[in-house]
Amino acid sequence: MYSRKDIWGIALPILVSLFVQNLINITDTAFMGRVGQVELGASALAGVLYLAFYMVTFGFSTGAQILMARRNGEGKYQALGPIMGQGTLFLVLFSALLVGASLVWTPQLLKLLISSPAVCRAGEDYMEYRIFGLLFTSIGVMFRAFFVAITRTRVLMVNAVIMTVANVVFNYIFVFGNLGAPQMGIAGAALGSILAEASAALHFVLYTLFYVDREKYRLNGFHFESFRIIREILNVSVWSMILYFLTIGTWFLFFVAVEHLGELPLAISNIIRSTSTLLFMPVNAFGATACTLVSNAMGAHRADDVMPIVRRIIKMCYAIVLPLIALLCLFPQWILLIYTNDSSLIADCTGSVYVMSSFYLLSVPGNLLFQAVSGTGDTRMAFLIEMITIVFYTLAIYWIIVVSRVNISFCWTVEYVYWGFKLLLSILFFKKANWRAKKI
Repeated sequence: MYSRKDIWGIALPILVSLFVQNLINITDTAFMGRVGQVELGASALAGVLYLAFYMVTFGFSTGAQILMARRNGEGKYQALGPIMGQGTLFLVLFSALLVGASLVWTPQLLKLLISSPAVCRAGEDYMEYRIFGLLFTSIGVMFRAFFVAITRTRVLMVNAVIMTVANVVFNYIFVFGNLGAPQMGIAGAALGSILAEASAALHFVLYTLFYVDREKYRLNGFHFESFRIIREILNVSVWSMILYFLTIGTWFLFFVAVEHLGELPLAISNIIRSTSTLLFMPVNAFGATACTLVSNAMGAHRADDVMPIVRRIIKMCYAIVLPLIALLCLFPQWILLIYTNDSSLIADCTGSVYVMSSFYLLSVPGNLLFQAVSGTGDTRMAFLIEMITIVFYTLAIYWIIVVSRVNISFCWTVEYVYWGFKLLLSILFFKKANWRAKKI
């Protein structure tokens, strides 16, 4: 079974890369917090809408990661290159279709759902540029899937640093119009993110060319050989693609519901969303670790190791998350100062910080067990778990926010419903399902 050192060896680089990568979100929110409340709120709505598109590509890469990790565990290293190369080519082409769909339909969607004309216009300005980032993130997520699958995750840290530094520099240039560039405001934040993602994709390509044993993994380029490989990836990933889109799409509905409470609650929610990444990063990093280690264990025919691995990872994740929760709850104003200098806005955000921090007590076991479900290769069951959870989550949004129109702090209690159901259903899967016999 994997030791704590083995788990840390995989999780820590992912955690550091996520931390640095999420500085893009933090940076964008911090810049918008100093532009205005309208831009701050619009970047939340448009940012989550973009995230819904992004998560479709991430879902495909998750399926590819599970497949590559299984082949890696089986010792079939030559099978990884074709999965990686053809998967990347397919995903770039698919992302181009998503970009086209967004350019056509996003303006109408925002006008339909958003009540504030100012927020709607700012959201359109953001998405008009931001959606093109999909072309570069589709490359990035496939490289990330490959390196996680072969448990070579240190490169993710360097890549994340490159992307974050590039994002800060480009935001500085385009948001406020420095170094002779036009002052673009919220559109400048979107353009900065695109250029940062392009820089990260270029780094992955160059690193692979010079530092990866391409013969070992048969990484001989991005070209089409047979649709059989794409079909194999889709058989595993299609449920993840739909799942992630619906998950983030439902979260988008949360922000739409909050927007109807007013521009101030929407601005507060964007700050809370960005603040929550401090806790989400270790949960996500250990989740990715659980997924790949479970997949490797299944590929090596060590199904008995799966639950001990998951329990060990949950304990290690709590060891990181609990001190962070204490830090956020004891000194919320220190964190909130990153996003705004407005003392009244900081005071309005404090209650939501407490609610947001506490639901992570459920999300640690909920997310890790759910990722372990995907790691077994049973992505169809993972999809079913997510769908049931989303139904109850949507009902909670409707009743608590739309009907009851509660204070913004109480709005965040809908997350208890989401993580509670996901945890319960994932536990039932490992207790009742025949997951040990799953073949992919």
